[in-house]
Amino acid sequence: MTTSHDPNALLDADGGLPEARPPWPARDKLRITAVRPVVTAPEGLPLVVVKVETSEPGLYGLGCATFTQRYAAVAAAVAEHVGPLAVGRHPADIEDITRTVHFSSYWRNGPVLNNALSGLDQALWDIAGKRAGLPVYELLGGRVRGGVEVYTHASGSTTDEVLLEAERLIEQGYRCIRLQRAEPGLGSYGAAGTGGHYPGSPNPDGWDPERYLRGCPSLFEAARARLGSGINLMHDVHSRLTPKQAIVLARSLEPYGLSFLEDVIPPEHYDRLPEVRAASPVPLAVGEQVGSVPDAARLIRDGGVDLIRLHTSAIGGLTPTRKLAALAELCGVRTAFHAPADVSPVGVAANLAVDVSSPAFGFQESHEYNEATHEVFPGCPDVVSGYMNPSDRPGWGVDLDEREAVKYPPTKFLFDRWAAVVRRPDGALEAP
Repeated sequence: MTTSHDPNALLDADGGLPEARPPWPARDKLRITAVRPVVTAPEGLPLVVVKVETSEPGLYGLGCATFTQRYAAVAAAVAEHVGPLAVGRHPADIEDITRTVHFSSYWRNGPVLNNALSGLDQALWDIAGKRAGLPVYELLGGRVRGGVEVYTHASGSTTDEVLLEAERLIEQGYRCIRLQRAEPGLGSYGAAGTGGHYPGSPNPDGWDPERYLRGCPSLFEAARARLGSGINLMHDVHSRLTPKQAIVLARSLEPYGLSFLEDVIPPEHYDRLPEVRAASPVPLAVGEQVGSVPDAARLIRDGGVDLIRLHTSAIGGLTPTRKLAALAELCGVRTAFHAPADVSPVGVAANLAVDVSSPAFGFQESHEYNEATHEVFPGCPDVVSGYMNPSDRPGWGVDLDEREAVKYPPTKFLFDRWAAVVRRPDGALEAP
């Protein structure tokens, strides 16, 4: 028996394409009527939000599809491919709709397709909560903790600047702080650094990992002496070390009791993570660059991480995230979801729903949004005394004011071309 790959074989009796609908009968007349991407940049970073509208007046859902460096590709995927597969479906069939979209491209995964899928998926969960009159976290089993303690970032050009910022944050109620000190060559993620020389030209002030390895421990030695032992400290390497260099760094930081060391090696070398993890007791937090559920599951299952740092939109939304959190719980791994300025407030709300309902919760990254973002996203989550909480309103509790959103159009190429400025002293390009 052979299977025809002739697309004409899919045409129905009237010469049209079949609907992407399941064989079971619909329980009511509620239908998805439109799926639209909305791109806005109230802080300069392009945010992609998907709005799913239904046949019930006023009932719609919002989902985060933010892939800042390829926002236009995600928006096109939503408009041209993902949306048409969902229109006409009942919004309650989240699992079947998202599986249909996932399989429909034949070649699956990757941040563009998964962010587009995530926007749809999260919007359907938002609708589910609104239909039930419940916040999404109650659909996931309800609270297992009273609030979500978050971590934030203290950075500066010098050790003193970093620690002054950390002290300011401690006064605001934070107990979990990631420290980043500027390094020559723009190589210390989260701090300005120095550099900016012409791409490919030699510059002695370029990014030098050996210099970084020698200098980084002094920041944490000073931090422990000044901030004491009651503050949880973290550090982000941003994937700029080899496995052996990562081991050297982890061992040098052992005396200072870090809560985690983030993204120590590039994604291309994640198979070496178990080796790095076994060489030092410093916990490893990895995963924000993972673009597929199987890859995230391997990190959790194969002993390479202590904390899984998902960018939940990049792996397809809430539906796979809650499954990965359950796997993490079974494997003794904790969560530390990615949520800087390039995660929309809708995406933050999705993170919080899992954080507050999952026993696997470890840490949650946070960002304090500006006033413009609060205007674009009414109900935008806030940090209060180092904690965040999901809204108790139905769905995510976050809305989108499209009239405000259009006031902040995105700037093309700004956040993909930055990768070209991180260079070694000899001018060679360093992976971001």
